[in-house]
Amino acid sequence: MHRLFSFVFKVIATFAMILFASSLVVLTESPPIYQEEGVAINGYDPVAYIESVSAVKGSQEFSTEWMGVNWQFSTAENRDKFIANPNSYAPQYGGYCAYAVSQNGLAVTDPLAFTVHEGKLYLNYNQFVTRLWRQGMNRFIEKGDANWPKVLQTNSISN
Repeated sequence: MHRLFSFVFKVIATFAMILFASSLVVLTESPPIYQEEGVAINGYDPVAYIESVSAVKGSQEFSTEWMGVNWQFSTAENRDKFIANPNSYAPQYGGYCAYAVSQNGLAVTDPLAFTVHEGKLYLNYNQFVTRLWRQGMNRFIEKGDANWPKVLQTNSISN
């Protein structure tokens, strides 16, 4: 009986370790930049958001790779500005929904649902979430900053 108990315990312990190890792989799969098919911000120009506070579709013709992701721009000038200082133009929280990050989660974003605040770009899941985000933006930014980037390790993206 003791041998049987010992064997069962070892099998359960091994199975638990395998589950734990496989869960670590899942927990670390969220990339630091939200992307669809390898393209950031659904192909929108991050410089246009900051400089003209508008969502402008970029082009593969004016693109660059940064942090392993393709970024597209509406002009060569915008691409060159981004290359010179990507952190000034890249969306906060890697382009994940800023409200979701403030709630310790990850969600996809709509490139038309955005806010530029103090020179920084915040994207949201949709227009409704953007309105919610703007109502408590300073508080949500504080929470998002506290959660980022560790939220990438503990969440998978929601659609």
